[in-house]
Amino acid sequence: MPGSKSPDDIVIVSALRTAITKGGKGGFKETHPEFYLAKVLQAAIKAGHVDPATIGDVQVGNVCMPGAGVTTTRMACLFAGMPDTVPAAALNRQCSSGLAACANIAGSIKAGYIDIGIGAGVESMSMYYGPGAIPTDMDPDILEYGPAADVLTPMGLTSENVAKEYHVSREDQDAFALRSHTLAAQAQKDGRFKEEIVPVTLRSGEVVDRDDGVRATTKEHLAKLRPAFHPQGTTTAGNASQVSDGAAAVVLARRSYAEKHGLPILAKWCGFAAVGVPPRIMGIGPLLAIPAVLKQVGLSKEDVAVYEINEAFASQAVYCVRELGLPLEKINPKGGAIAFGHPMGATGARMVATLLPELRRTKQRYGVISMCVGIGMGCAAVIENEA
Repeated sequence: MPGSKSPDDIVIVSALRTAITKGGKGGFKETHPEFYLAKVLQAAIKAGHVDPATIGDVQVGNVCMPGAGVTTTRMACLFAGMPDTVPAAALNRQCSSGLAACANIAGSIKAGYIDIGIGAGVESMSMYYGPGAIPTDMDPDILEYGPAADVLTPMGLTSENVAKEYHVSREDQDAFALRSHTLAAQAQKDGRFKEEIVPVTLRSGEVVDRDDGVRATTKEHLAKLRPAFHPQGTTTAGNASQVSDGAAAVVLARRSYAEKHGLPILAKWCGFAAVGVPPRIMGIGPLLAIPAVLKQVGLSKEDVAVYEINEAFASQAVYCVRELGLPLEKINPKGGAIAFGHPMGATGARMVATLLPELRRTKQRYGVISMCVGIGMGCAAVIENEA
């Protein structure tokens, strides 16, 4: 439980990410995901002072690639220097895949299957995103059943559904987006992302070490942008997350194992919850997932100092924060996916890498990570700072 220490606790010994780059335009647009996933795995292992041969399992979240990218996962593990005795798997829980990978590793440690493992995520939306993502030849009986057919609702329209049904104005969405853009630009200027980002040197010699989607903007500029998904809609390119590439990795271990082997202990993994919500308004996921995980670990909303809530769309982020009654200053203090992007399979693990330095910097104890999940879910995790 939070606030106590036990030899059986699951602890985080390292958490790192690559830079997040613009899909089709940014630093990783021509780089295969195996390469930058391998680099972040390698860096996380080194930062945690881990012998690669001791790793019990590696699970990697991915959304866009066939088979959840299991081939990429295995290739990256081997290229990162892990021996072929280390097993690996890939999983797809949509936008929470990276966080779900961490939760799976934590669960395996808790069950006694392994002592140490890696939860990670990767996405190349440059190479594996676009037309053809939604099947067109499905069984007509399924398509005629409303709740099942709603699973195929394009994500942009789920944002419009949330905005319309829960009265989230364009002005409120743009204001939230401006905050995200402004905070991210300031955090980047102040060097507050450097601790979490692994520089990746490409074959060309270019070094990718900076989120290249962060850009300055204004209230006036955001107001001029046209709706992206519906002519009368309120979701725009300025108040929605960017299509992005990137990877992240989190090394987790049993506390007794970490202490025995002299591994750094940065934080404690306290709990994880996954919930279901109606697919057509999937953006409300954090509204249910956050209370569920707080109840699980015995904390209140007020106990949490930092909430990293993924900004898939400003509409859903504004609504969830408003309905949960969370102070805005606790939300994404370094900006979020609206500003620097949402490489879907990687985002959950990326948020761990983003949260931990902020808890250390501000000397705060508890952080929550949460996101809505395409196809109708929400996920959340609680992490306790120990560094």
